[in-house]
Amino acid sequence: MENEKLLTIINNLEEKLIEVRHNFHKHPELSNEEFETTKTLRNLLNEAKIRVLDLPLATGLVAEITGNKEGPIIAIRGDIDALPIIEETDFEYKSQVLGKMHACGHDFHTTAILGAAYLLKQQESTLCGTVRFIFQPAEEKGHGAEEILVTGALSGVGAIFGLHSAPDLEVGSLGTNVGPLTAAVDRFEIEIEGLGTHASSPEKGIDPVIVAAHIVTALQTIVSRNVSAFDQALVSVTQLKSGNTWNVIPTKAYIEGTVRTLKKETREFIPKKMQQKIKGMADSFGAKAELKWYPGPPATNNSEEWTAVALEVAKEQEYEIKGVPPSLGGEDFAYYQEQIPGVFVNIGTGLSYSLHHPKFTVDDAAILPSANYFTKLARRALVILTEKR
Repeated sequence: MENEKLLTIINNLEEKLIEVRHNFHKHPELSNEEFETTKTLRNLLNEAKIRVLDLPLATGLVAEITGNKEGPIIAIRGDIDALPIIEETDFEYKSQVLGKMHACGHDFHTTAILGAAYLLKQQESTLCGTVRFIFQPAEEKGHGAEEILVTGALSGVGAIFGLHSAPDLEVGSLGTNVGPLTAAVDRFEIEIEGLGTHASSPEKGIDPVIVAAHIVTALQTIVSRNVSAFDQALVSVTQLKSGNTWNVIPTKAYIEGTVRTLKKETREFIPKKMQQKIKGMADSFGAKAELKWYPGPPATNNSEEWTAVALEVAKEQEYEIKGVPPSLGGEDFAYYQEQIPGVFVNIGTGLSYSLHHPKFTVDDAAILPSANYFTKLARRALVILTEKR
């Protein structure tokens, strides 16, 4: 029996996808709270008779389309979570949930990949293999990809593709490069213990504020004096806390921050150097200091082969190709690329305020071309992998 619902969707695809994105934008959900988003996606896929895999996921899902011809498996990933930001746009479809907003374009990512799923479902009789669609939770927490990977949903996948909205690129533009497109993202905490005393008698204590100040200054020399000027990296202290009143030298101080790196060797080197400097500074004042390290996603790693394919398809789809330098922002798509070759691309969504800004916007005109692009890219990837068999 013909899939009449799918035909209706395809015949009005752009209108349907814009409606879907606006609905997601109105109802944002934070990382690991995407219950209604997941329910909505399941319903949208079910109505088009696209199979949803039975996986142990609380939020997010994986769907697949298999052609009539046996062949390889490829995957396309979109993320579904929003941010704890109060939206400051005046759109009719602005967030209806105070303090939550799709300020990173994940509503666009999800909708574009859904559009590709609709198109590939229509074409499934001519597919030589399987396309899996990952609607991933918790990208903003940096570990949602790991939640997908542990389910085994990507077992046997030969190539994987992902996208990010780019508010610095016009609609109709696409950018990527070979190697890292985004950085490894790590968080650190430093807990310093001195000896509290009255502010009038500093000689009777060990001032953790002074220790913290010296540590902060020392950390800034790591990149400038220990990392090559041709290697992108940063150490940013983003929090410094100590004391609770004006006339007491406190006992403890707290430092928090992030390290961003593109190279694996640099990522391994920096915490070792940090530990050395932290200990040295603390010891010199007679204080104690502990470094706590919280690794996040690694740097993305676009394969040379699939980057070339992605750019070739983009040109065929009449995207204007833009050179984009690696960013020190993070992206947990990198976890997939540790196991599966693939490529991550930036798609122009119209000039806007930056990602994570309360006035960030996406031009709806970018949605349908993105869906068409990933449809073509998926088909091309299946052909390439089939020929390699």
